[in-house]
Amino acid sequence: MFDLDKFQEIWVTITRNKVRSLLTGFGVFWGIFMLVVMLGAGQGLERGIMSGIDGFATNSCFFYSSTTSEPYKGFKKGRQWDIHDRDLEVARRNIPEIDIITPIIWGNNTPNNVARNDKAGSFSVKGLYPEYGKVETQRMKYGRFINDIDILHKRKVCVIGQNVYDELFKRGENPVGHYIRVNGIYYQVVGVAGGGASNISIGGRPSEQVVLPFSTMQQINNQGDVVHFVAAVVKKGYAASYIEERIKEVFRNQNSISPTDKQAVGGFNLEKEFQMFANLFLGIKILIWIVGIGTLLAGVVGISNIMLVTVKERTREIGVRRALGAKPKVILNQILSESLVLTAIAGLFGLCFGVGVIAAIDTVINAIGEAGGEKPFFSDLIIPFDIAMISVAILLVSGLIAGIIPAWRALQIKAIDAIREE
Repeated sequence: MFDLDKFQEIWVTITRNKVRSLLTGFGVFWGIFMLVVMLGAGQGLERGIMSGIDGFATNSCFFYSSTTSEPYKGFKKGRQWDIHDRDLEVARRNIPEIDIITPIIWGNNTPNNVARNDKAGSFSVKGLYPEYGKVETQRMKYGRFINDIDILHKRKVCVIGQNVYDELFKRGENPVGHYIRVNGIYYQVVGVAGGGASNISIGGRPSEQVVLPFSTMQQINNQGDVVHFVAAVVKKGYAASYIEERIKEVFRNQNSISPTDKQAVGGFNLEKEFQMFANLFLGIKILIWIVGIGTLLAGVVGISNIMLVTVKERTREIGVRRALGAKPKVILNQILSESLVLTAIAGLFGLCFGVGVIAAIDTVINAIGEAGGEKPFFSDLIIPFDIAMISVAILLVSGLIAGIIPAWRALQIKAIDAIREE
């Protein structure tokens, strides 16, 4: 005869176990989901920031002249001095570890200093050598960059930035061969730099610059061999700091500056900046893993607790199986497999959902960029395959760990205990 009360009791027990399993599994789901999302956001933040400074030689350093802070050889403190072409030649000759050392000179930046026909705008102007392209990578949209022939013959040519092109030319128009007026002098456009590989540049935004041959600009400015700024790149295998102080020493010796004057030669080491970013991102990754694994472990503890409750409720069943000759290995495999399956299912759902959320956010960010909007400091929010595999491995190990204590508890059950439990 059908026993309604017994059926209801079994149904309540099954329902309670399912709800309990779902709630416990949600802890693992949430833990792996948060780990994946944080890892994706961390990777995207790193790519976004590094893409903003990509294109600069990471082993480079820069120099400029400043006022002296010490009297020396009859010169008073506070003397203003200039770097000269000959100083670079001495540094190049005496420091073999230098790969590239190239000067920069600035032009006048007055209102509407760059014009073509009835269009004009205010843009920065600087003179460069061709090798500067190895310090700050140039992405040419039209034409070419400054070359050695331009330097040799002091040609009146120029390379303009993307914003200069947009201001002076029609969209889609090839500007190569056309003339523009820069500080009252006409130059022929030989190229358009579609923005540097990075979003930063020495002397202003690359999209708002007009680049002239260094020799041409030096002659037009009538400043002799004065150099405003110097960029240097060290050879592979050496640190930029290795040549930084040696170049400063050359500049001090060449210009009668005290060897102990630390203020007279200003500058900065880009290698140190890149190292600072690398350390920052390493710290972020470590923090993400600590928080993510901590959240995941909270879910694993929940899995372990639910398995302990399950073992308690199945005391009679386990005891009878032991009495009928079931080996400890069989009981152990049963508990561990249940724990592993429960953790794996919840975790894989969290992994897939996290990857889906990251992909959706990345799609939105790319759409903003394609629409011409300003992107956040995130780029390519994609979970690397190796990171995904590590997450899965952590998930499976967590499932096994969650089942160890319940499995040990199950092995302690004896047949006589099962009968008493009943």
